[in-house]
Amino acid sequence: MDSTRILVYGTAHCSDCHAARRVLNEQGVGYDFVDIDEVPGAADEVLKLNHGMRSVPTIIFPNGTVMVEPSRRELLAAL
Repeated sequence: MDSTRILVYGTAHCSDCHAARRVLNEQGVGYDFVDIDEVPGAADEVLKLNHGMRSVPTIIFPNGTVMVEPSRRELLAAL
């Protein structure tokens, strides 16, 4: 994955993940989506990032900032 792009960990059935991806798409922001139910090791990475919690979306910015389940307003402010 490209380290200059946003990384979004989520699942196909997560409405908050769909909302976050919609914001990124609306803003024309490039990102990579990792489905933690499909990609081996991805769920473990989310657990590690979230102190044992399987919280999605977990969004990692190129500068290392991590956002967990951000609201639309929070995500827009971070962009």
